[in-house]
Order: sequence, then C-alpha cells, then structure tokens
Amino acid sequence: MNTLEAINTRRAIKHYDPAHRMTEAEIRQLLEAAMQAPTAFNIQNWRFVAVTDPEVRKQIRAAAWDQAQVTDASLLIVLCADKDSWKKDPARYWKNAPQPVQDFLVPAIGQYYGGREQVQHDECMRSCGLAGMTIMLAAKEMGYDSCPMDGFDFDAVGKIIKLPEDHVISFMIAVGKGTQPAWPKPGQLAFEEVVIRDHF
Repeated sequence: MNTLEAINTRRAIKHYDPAHRMTEAEIRQLLEAAMQAPTAFNIQNWRFVAVTDPEVRKQIRAAAWDQAQVTDASLLIVLCADKDSWKKDPARYWKNAPQPVQDFLVPAIGQYYGGREQVQHDECMRSCGLAGMTIMLAAKEMGYDSCPMDGFDFDAVGKIIKLPEDHVISFMIAVGKGTQPAWPKPGQLAFEEVVIRDHF
C-alpha cells in the first residue's frame, strides 16, 4: 500500500477481533516506525505505553466510558510525552551531528524551552500528534486498523499506567483487526472552505 492510499483509506475503526494477537515483532515494527516521527530540536519527547496486559486494559476501559476497542483491539498505545526531555542530557539528541552543529543546537534547546511551560506542553502535544499519525498510517500499511481516542479520564488512566509527574498523556490509539467497516465519511468539508491561499 502506498502512502496516499493509506491516508485515503485509514478510518477510525471501533470494532475489533478480540482473538487476534499482534506478534512482538509487529508491535516493535509499528513503534519503531513511530520513533521516526519528527520532533522539534530532535528531543524525541514521545513515550509510547504499549498496553497488552488484559487486566490493565480492563481498568483503562472502565476509565474510557466502556469503549470496547480498548480491550478488543490487539494493542492499545497510550501516547505520552516527557515534558522535561529538553533538559535531560540534550547532547544525546545530537551526538552524531557534526561538532559545529552540536555546538549551536544543544545550547539552543535550553534557550528555547527554559522557563516556557506552555511551549513545553504544546511541544508534547505536537510531537504526539505527529507520532500518532505515523502509527495509524504504518498500521494501515501493515494490514491493521486503528482508532485514535481522547474519550477517557486522563487522570485515571495516568494513575493506571503510573504516569511520571513530568510526563503528560496526549491521547490513545487502539490497533487491531477490524471486524466491521467504518461508516461512509459522514461529512467532508469542501476543499475551498479548508484551503486558504496566502491569507484569510
């Protein structure tokens, strides 16, 4: 499947085959693809909690309005981000770059994020969004369906997964073998309404 086909055929699927299991190799392939998603300053602040334990899934389902895809999908990924990744040994993000690049960019990371909590938080959301789309497209190419989710109690899920204080949850993605097709797209806006040339 090419990229444009994956984009055009990817849908949020709610019904999954609960008997299907992804292999550990498939899970690794999917999450390694997610790790190719871009992040500002290459800080790689996303953290992917791959939830496979059935008991943990049941707890999360209870905190997610009893949505069946939480337990029925082959894999549940809680996309989180480390808000402080920018200051945790930032030299490692550029260790393979030429020395002049390291000398310029490594100090710039702290200069950009230091004392700017809203920017740090927003960066987490951007990074997880980019990674999430990467996951869903990679899943489609691998023959899997997916469903992005923000319909859950974030605090409760944070407790269940033992989220560190310096991390934040962005959203979750269920991945598995869909058992029912998605509805026809319910109402796509016109190109002319969405795309603005040069300025409003």
